[in-house]
Amino acid sequence: MGSPDATSTATISGHDAVGLGPLAADLRLVVGRLSRRLRQHGESGITASLLSALWTIERLQPVSLGDLAEAERVQPPTVTRVVAKLEDTALVAREEEPSDRRVSRVRLTPEGQRLLDRTRRLRTAYLARRLRSVAPRDRQVLRSAVEILTQVLEESDPG
Repeated sequence: MGSPDATSTATISGHDAVGLGPLAADLRLVVGRLSRRLRQHGESGITASLLSALWTIERLQPVSLGDLAEAERVQPPTVTRVVAKLEDTALVAREEEPSDRRVSRVRLTPEGQRLLDRTRRLRTAYLARRLRSVAPRDRQVLRSAVEILTQVLEESDPG
């Protein structure tokens, strides 16, 4: 896994002595590959950016377009286009804020929820099939890795 990479030779905050650079590069590569494989085994006909927006809408609904743009880390015009595409395919519904008609919020439609549920089932089933060949001891290592990665992701992100 230790393939040469520009970031693997870089010093990361002076911690190069403990191998954080190569570890970060290897982790980035394997997580990226896993992510691509999971996208290939999900619901077809929907882009990754639309699916990402749907998952965020599901988590925050009803969510304003401004809050959705912030959560997705995109500019408001981009989120407006994404929501329009999702509305065109009847995956989300827009509703006006009663107290301020300039503000609209979006929520999943039943079809949008079904699409997310199908996508989760397909991706989980793919990964479960792949994990069958992993030794029980290594599965426990993966469980520990999930906990560690969750902690890493929950730390505040400066960027």
